[in-house]
Amino acid sequence: MYFFRSTVGRKILMALTGLVMVLYVTLHMLGNFSVYYGADAMNSYAAKLQGLGPLIWGVRAILIISIYLHVFYGIQLTVENHDSKGTYSVRKYIMANFASRNMIWTGSLLGVYIFYHLLHFTFGVINPVLFAGRNPDGTGRPDVFGMVVTNFQHFTVSLIYISAMFVLSLHLIHGVQSLFQTGGLNNEETMPYVKKAGVIAALIISLGFISVPVIILAGLVKN
Repeated sequence: MYFFRSTVGRKILMALTGLVMVLYVTLHMLGNFSVYYGADAMNSYAAKLQGLGPLIWGVRAILIISIYLHVFYGIQLTVENHDSKGTYSVRKYIMANFASRNMIWTGSLLGVYIFYHLLHFTFGVINPVLFAGRNPDGTGRPDVFGMVVTNFQHFTVSLIYISAMFVLSLHLIHGVQSLFQTGGLNNEETMPYVKKAGVIAALIISLGFISVPVIILAGLVKN
């Protein structure tokens, strides 16, 4: 189809899949806040998610497809932009900021971290002894709270997580801006607001995630 081959079509797909992922990480961040309310709240939240059954797998399928399309077309557009010549290409590079010039690298680092995060907290491969599925709480639910708190009490684990969230913030700064621009909000009047929206959204999401290991390292939340 021409839509998938055209630059505009692929940018629209990048925007839509990016929106799906922004919505997901926002909901994921809000879910992580259940750690503030203790073990029962977080384990209950995790159990309810698992209880959704086919619905949760449907969401995961949409997310996986979105990630694949986002990565695939992101690489395509980056390579094409790198190979392009002329005044427009040079001017675009000069006007671009650090976040926009390094989207391919921040995206790659996030991909590596997501793989690590899944092995660590979702599948329990990296630290199986602390895996929630092997350590039920008093009611028989997987002790997600205990797994999260115990892992984040280790400085190295928290540092990896915090570093990944910093990379996420860089990716979101330009990603959110691109989302608005693809929607046509890229004139001289709106651009300053679009840029601010990208920075604010990136800070809210990244700091929200970072707050969890920070409060655990500070001893404000204990297992």
